[in-house]
Amino acid sequence: MISHEPTVFIVDDDAAVRDSLTLMIKQAGIKVQSFENAKTFLQAYRPDFFGCIIIDVKMPEMDGLQLQEELSRRKIVLPIIFLTGHGDIPMSVKAIKAGAVDFLTKPVIREKLLVCVRASLVEAEKRYDELAHNKDAISCLQKLTEREREVMVLAVQGRSNKEIGSFLGISYRTVEIHKSKIMQKTGATNLLDLARIVRESDLGE
Repeated sequence: MISHEPTVFIVDDDAAVRDSLTLMIKQAGIKVQSFENAKTFLQAYRPDFFGCIIIDVKMPEMDGLQLQEELSRRKIVLPIIFLTGHGDIPMSVKAIKAGAVDFLTKPVIREKLLVCVRASLVEAEKRYDELAHNKDAISCLQKLTEREREVMVLAVQGRSNKEIGSFLGISYRTVEIHKSKIMQKTGATNLLDLARIVRESDLGE
């Protein structure tokens, strides 16, 4: 669960828009931080940032889609809401396909803004929990020796102990011992549970 209050981060080069959005969101009792461009947001970003981000599609230097790509490259999982003008709808569709949660057309209607923000904060909590599970999974797998990791990968692929032993050049009994240690170290109760841990760690990708 989340231990700190969510924040809405606004990235827009138009001060009037930033001020208007900030006021509407603060009046709803939600924390806000605003930034005049993508660069200032990226410089200020910290791993403990939690919430969602509202990004103007058209900005100088780095536009909204470029910022979205950079956030993805850095594995920053803040849900994105895009701000667009009426002529920017095709860009917004492209952004949605790239993972944005929603888009708002200027001028922004307060009720629509708050619906989008609240939905994005729910999505943020889901993503935060997924990240926590991934970190737990990675921590579990870091306890394994190189040989145990090799046995584990083959086991979750559905290979039998005999096949694993033949592939790795070790005895059936040695495979059993490795699998027992893998289960103990990861806390997995069965192969399905172990496969889940591997999947959550991204090792299986």
